[in-house]
Amino acid sequence: MTSNSKYTKNYTELGATYQLVLPLSLEGLVPDDDSVRLLSHELEVLDYSLLYQAYSAKGRNPAVDPKTMFKILTYAYSQNIYSSRKIETACKRDINFMWLLAGQKAPDHSTIARFRTGFLADACEDLFYQMVRRLNQLGELSKETVFIDGTKLEACANKYTFVWKKSVGKWEEKMFPKIQDAVTLLNQEYMQSFCVLEETRTQDLQKICRFLEQVCEAQHTVFVHGRGKRKSRNQRYLEMFRRFLERQTIYDWHTASFQGRNNYCKTDPDATFMHMKDDHMRNAQLKPGYNVQIAVDSEYIVATDIFQDRNDVWTLVPFLKAMEKNLSFRYPSVTADSGYESEEAYTYLREQKQNPYIKPQTYEKWKKRSFKQDISKRENMGYDETSDTYICHAGKKLQPLFIKKQKSKSGYEAEVTVYECEDCTGCPHKEKCTRAKGNKRLYISKSFLEKRQESYENILSEKGILYRMNRSIQVEGAFGVLKNDYEFQRFLLRGKTRVKLEILLLCMGYNLNKLHSKIQNERMGSHLFPVKETA
Repeated sequence: MTSNSKYTKNYTELGATYQLVLPLSLEGLVPDDDSVRLLSHELEVLDYSLLYQAYSAKGRNPAVDPKTMFKILTYAYSQNIYSSRKIETACKRDINFMWLLAGQKAPDHSTIARFRTGFLADACEDLFYQMVRRLNQLGELSKETVFIDGTKLEACANKYTFVWKKSVGKWEEKMFPKIQDAVTLLNQEYMQSFCVLEETRTQDLQKICRFLEQVCEAQHTVFVHGRGKRKSRNQRYLEMFRRFLERQTIYDWHTASFQGRNNYCKTDPDATFMHMKDDHMRNAQLKPGYNVQIAVDSEYIVATDIFQDRNDVWTLVPFLKAMEKNLSFRYPSVTADSGYESEEAYTYLREQKQNPYIKPQTYEKWKKRSFKQDISKRENMGYDETSDTYICHAGKKLQPLFIKKQKSKSGYEAEVTVYECEDCTGCPHKEKCTRAKGNKRLYISKSFLEKRQESYENILSEKGILYRMNRSIQVEGAFGVLKNDYEFQRFLLRGKTRVKLEILLLCMGYNLNKLHSKIQNERMGSHLFPVKETA
């Protein structure tokens, strides 16, 4: 069957030729106030020596200059384009991307993906903080206080590939008695003295397997498989201990992958299963994700990091340490929400001479009438500072019994004073006061209460009210832009290093867009939004 179609692969033969229109250069097609011009200018002055070191001195030169590739990636992330194939399409069709290429051939998607995951991995963080330091030189950062907040973003992983620490431990312990029984039979059959200890299970099982392999080789054991065939004693024991060794190796791999967590994801072992805010089904379903932390100053993201913790409380101290190291300066105060409150955080800020503006976790509860009427709460009891005793609703004293030390997940040690009531027998208020069968006890960290009170007074001050209002506007507003306006709600890459690379590119694109917006709206040099006066 023949086709009479006049169509060919070259579509220029289908229509008439178009008249050439000047200008030939793309320079005139990009508006003077377009953000791509600002982006190119700001990224041009950065030091790319670390990026160029990732390339080998031998071999052919890269298809596109690394500096240009970085500009393309940053501009793509600032324009909600994250897929390497979509970036390739934009480089071929979008005038702004063509302008950035400056006559160079458009890179294909594999070149873009290889540059993003390989060459850029070690240099992106350095380039991001160079950009932040440049904003500081321009006078765009107040360096007065830093607003910190976190959010959870879904990882590029399957949500049904979870491994739980308790489950692994349970099955590992169930297998251990079976191994002991098998070792006892083995020693009786072969007149040996093997033993498997809990600390060296894998090594001991490997020794037994090597012994059985040598026995099979020395006795020329014939291995049989299939129905109707009887296995020899050597084959049965070797296969049994190989199964034990295989299962123990899997358990060891799981244990090493937890890294102090209660679970991990098989598709992306660095991801942790956690509750997401966008729980549309409202069934508290766990999804693999990362805890993204950002620090904002004058509407710019000045620091960002990736954590595997489901709770923000353990991220504050390491995040502040990394931020100070990368920025080479320290903020005099830190403003954060109640999710970051802990004695360890207060102690660290006091050691660094940074003022805490952290809302107490019970701040909202203190305002409720139900809390004020709860006689079991420490806040609703009287306190005698001279005798260090609390007085309950019934007028009885709670005296210090002993001091115990509590160690947190990060290793911080806190002193907790335990108070006990002198006698709760026959008290008419006991049901409302405590569920304990004996006397009521209070567990109180005096150091924590003293530091919490300092932070509480800070947030109630005029400056504290200004900081708290700006925290909700600036740092939560930044997350709103990244997740909703930029539509970035799921990572494309896997692994903590590559995930951090993605968030760094996203934050750099956000900062450049913010600088462009401030220039166009004549808001450069503005740092804090004023508190509106109520009539």
